[in-house]
Amino acid sequence: MNIIKRSGKEDVFDSDKIKAAVEKANESVYRTDRMTEKQIREIINNVMEICKGMNRAANVEEIQDMVEEQIMRQGAYKVANRYITYRYKRALVRKSNTTDQQILSLIECNNEEVKQENSNKNPTVNSVQRDYMAGEVSKDITKRFLLPEDIVQAHEEGIIHFHDSDYFAQHMHNCCLVNLEDMLQNGTVISETMIDKPHSFSTACNIATQAVAQIASSQYGGQSITLSHLAPFVQISREKYRREVREEFEAEGLELNEGIINDIAEKRVRREIKQGVQMIQYQVITLMTTNGQAPFITVFMYLNEVPAGQTRDDLALIIEEMLRQRIQGVKNEKGVFITPAFPKLIYVLEEDNIEEDRPYWYLTKLAAQCTAKRLVPDYISEKIMKELKDGNCYTCMGCRSFLTVYKDENDQYKFYGRFNQGVVTLNLVDVACSSEGNMDRFWEIMDERLELCRRALMCRHERLKGTPSDVAPILWQNGALARLKKGEKIDKLLYGGYSTISLGYAGLCECTRYMTGKSHTDPEATPFALQVMEYLNAACKKWAKETNIDFSLYGTPLESTTYKFAKCLQKRFGIIPGVTDKNYITNSYHVHVTEPMDAFTKLEFEAQFQRLSPGGAISYVEVPDMKNNIEAVLAVMKHIYNHIMYAELNTKSDYCQECGYDGEIQIIEDENGKLIWRCPNCGNTDQDKLNVARRTCGYIGTQFWNQGRTQEIKERVLHL
Repeated sequence: MNIIKRSGKEDVFDSDKIKAAVEKANESVYRTDRMTEKQIREIINNVMEICKGMNRAANVEEIQDMVEEQIMRQGAYKVANRYITYRYKRALVRKSNTTDQQILSLIECNNEEVKQENSNKNPTVNSVQRDYMAGEVSKDITKRFLLPEDIVQAHEEGIIHFHDSDYFAQHMHNCCLVNLEDMLQNGTVISETMIDKPHSFSTACNIATQAVAQIASSQYGGQSITLSHLAPFVQISREKYRREVREEFEAEGLELNEGIINDIAEKRVRREIKQGVQMIQYQVITLMTTNGQAPFITVFMYLNEVPAGQTRDDLALIIEEMLRQRIQGVKNEKGVFITPAFPKLIYVLEEDNIEEDRPYWYLTKLAAQCTAKRLVPDYISEKIMKELKDGNCYTCMGCRSFLTVYKDENDQYKFYGRFNQGVVTLNLVDVACSSEGNMDRFWEIMDERLELCRRALMCRHERLKGTPSDVAPILWQNGALARLKKGEKIDKLLYGGYSTISLGYAGLCECTRYMTGKSHTDPEATPFALQVMEYLNAACKKWAKETNIDFSLYGTPLESTTYKFAKCLQKRFGIIPGVTDKNYITNSYHVHVTEPMDAFTKLEFEAQFQRLSPGGAISYVEVPDMKNNIEAVLAVMKHIYNHIMYAELNTKSDYCQECGYDGEIQIIEDENGKLIWRCPNCGNTDQDKLNVARRTCGYIGTQFWNQGRTQEIKERVLHL
């Protein structure tokens, strides 16, 4: 049995330390008030039993709370008073150097919680450690100076989650849709170097990847680019190759046959597309941003985003090459092709590619093969999205955050060049448990918590106000998001719908179960779940009207936070079957991972909640190895097209470096009750020698996960 120390390091549970602390408090009171040795042993045994029943490593604070409670149960109130006083004095001492201890534990790579906080960061790498160290300082400054005390307390107690507090000290926003078209067509500046409009497709790809790296270092969330912004440069390369081939024919004195010239030029175009796409894939994977990871980037593939004709055909060529290269994968250090985490791919299902007799059906089949082998692309239904977004279809920012519909000063819809200011998430399960099942009290607490979230979100907004464009020239001055002047503040981009700010929510499933006694999939409980969603949307609309800021409801992709919320709920309310009895809570509106349901029913059910989550949402179906069942993948894709805006298939893509096994790596419990990954073929449990790819929050994770998320992955049922 293990514990999590205050530094974050995981260590073996030592009951002697509890005994020493209790005996010290016991000896400090008069003999008549002391406990017997038998009572002390009983306290230790009770604490150990409680810890074993938690099915996870308890942290020191939780154990001390248990000890306190057990002393009180023995009726030794004066001993309990001394124990509490000692605890308080030690807390005051620690308060002065908590950040120092956290940073030291990061450097020594023994902070268990941080090690698996982000499944796409390797905490042993210097650049990652440097980012985490800076993050600890930022969090400390944020808690002590920048946020109101009640918001900090609510965050620490898991009532809300103030996302990315490790970046809050700086004037940084969350995620964005990159206006790559502006940067490429009108030129840009990268690292104080003027970059003119490219004269070939491959150069455009190179500039795009350099821009992606710069943008990722200037914000803390995901970014998205669209291949349609690269498509026009294929024709520029085509015309260049036609000139070159013609000149080569003339130099050799050959007859100028336009058909042959065009054929040769086209072969060179195809070769350049292959090289350009390869550049995007490998540079994105191998680039390291200043926060110690590959850029969190999504690549959008939407045929109808460009006019029919040559440009659309060229876009189809780029999409085809992107899919083929992703199917192949990238080589790991052993030279074996594996699944990379980035870039995330999104493929739009539309009228011209959704049926066998349509011109781009071949791309949809290729996309299905890619999903079956490499987990991506994910799918947006043009049909459903246009119904929800005033006739528009566009990509999310990063993995799931969607902008609101917006028209510029010319009354034109605008999406690229816009961004999200930040996120604060409400723990719906805590609202329910705090109400003790009283419906009137539930809505009263909901109002109190929403006001807390509103104030926290306004802190994010106020932090961005007054930011000069000079803090991130690539974003604010050189076209990625805007073309502001040097010294100009970004304030005008924070209002009127140009950017959004997100109210996140988590645990609708458990919230509904606590309040109704039923799953939110039960027809008797679904109306309550929908009512909660409507209530949250109404709050966002009210705030938007009051402030001229686009508040939007966002289905939070909990990663490390799912574990944090679960631990806080257990501490506050104990173990409640079906509500707080897991080491995770359910993402956003999703059906619980343990609930049996077929893929088609799940997607249709969740579609009604996705409509009520305009600021961001994605649904998934968990499937087995589908590489030999592409027809089933295509059937799910067609169902997505007809029923839900945005969805994905969670396949498996693993590899054991010890024995070469490329099936599903399993999750088991070790002798201490900790969940670990093991190759079923050779028994290898060394994470450094296992390549495991799982989708946990919209993005694919490849650096493993904390115990809460690992339990959630282990308990997922298949939907096909």
